Amino acid sequence: MTINEIQDLIKFIAKAGVTEVEIEKQDFKITIKSPLPKRKGEAAQAEALMQVPLSMAPVMQAPQPVATAAAPVAEQSAEEKQLENYITVKSPMIGTFYRRSAPDKDAFVEVGQSIKVGDVLCVIEAMKLFNEIESEMTGKIVKILVDDNSPVEYDQPLFLVDPA
Repeated sequence: MTINEIQDLIKFIAKAGVTEVEIEKQDFKITIKSPLPKRKGEAAQAEALMQVPLSMAPVMQAPQPVATAAAPVAEQSAEEKQLENYITVKSPMIGTFYRRSAPDKDAFVEVGQSIKVGDVLCVIEAMKLFNEIESEMTGKIVKILVDDNSPVEYDQPLFLVDPA
């Protein structure tokens, strides 16, 4: 992640009123916590805090792994083995998850429904923009992991898909 992307993320958090965001990739992890202003006078103060140059910001360290005793490996249940075969569709952004385009419309997808590449699975609203999330695979929806009209984080699992 570049410095500009991090600064844009901090500005987005300040405007969206999100209190905490955690992004974790293969070898990169960042946690940003934002104090929510309670009064108008505090809004400017919070904005000023968010605009501190990154060169002056404290260095964040990844938590050190803690050594634990190895637990005996239990056999996986049939359900766990089956879950390994499914593909998880994850949220590409922070926002609000919607299963339908409008309250009076049908849901984009239902459990058991077959999907193909390009089918709209859901909509995520971020900063008053409604972003259609399209399928990148062909398969069947096995489980919907998020409730309609609920907030989602970046990389949060949304659907389980059985690839065809």
